[in-house]
Formats: sequence, C-alpha cells, structure tokens
Amino acid sequence: MDWKLFASTFAAIFLAEMGDKTQIATLSLAGSSSSRWVVFAASALALVSTSAVAVLLGEVVSRHVPAIWVKRAAGLVFVVLGVIYLVGAKEEPEARSGEPPSARDQS
Repeated sequence: MDWKLFASTFAAIFLAEMGDKTQIATLSLAGSSSSRWVVFAASALALVSTSAVAVLLGEVVSRHVPAIWVKRAAGLVFVVLGVIYLVGAKEEPEARSGEPPSARDQS
C-alpha cells in the first residue's frame, strides 16, 4: 500500500469536508436523532459511495483524457465557481436591503 498517497488523500479530503454542507447536515441529523450510530453509519456509507463513484469515474476519464487536461478542467471549474461565488456575494447585500425590487430599481 502506498502510505504517502493514503495520507495525502486522507488529509485533503478530511480538510475539504470540514465545515462542508455534508458535515453540517450530518451534525443536524445527529442532533435531532436518538440513534446517532444510525446517522453515523448512513452518512459514512453515503460518503464512501460518493467517493467510490468519484474514483471509478476518475479511472474511466483517465483512460481517455490526459491527466494535464483533467487538472486544467478542474482548475477552470474552480475558477468559474469562485467568480460566481464572488459575484453572488457582491450582489447579496443589495438583496438583503429589505426593499422590494421595484423600490431598488427606482433609486
């Protein structure tokens, strides 16, 4: 087993998932449930399942697309999502002003 790959993968996924909406949903479900072990088992199975899909899809894609293009596409997706997030964050204070849209448009 490649322990370096194992450790780096674990660290990357662990840090990426901290505070993620999946973790928050799991926290909420565990807090409102009397059976926390069922919530743990179900959420763990869900994460393992999504990881399995990602690994299998990654294997298929890597057979047909060079790794550099996969990295470039992933980078582009992250940049686009970042721009969308920043534009949305910039527009958000206007949406919270409490005024109806027609009042904002006239000012």
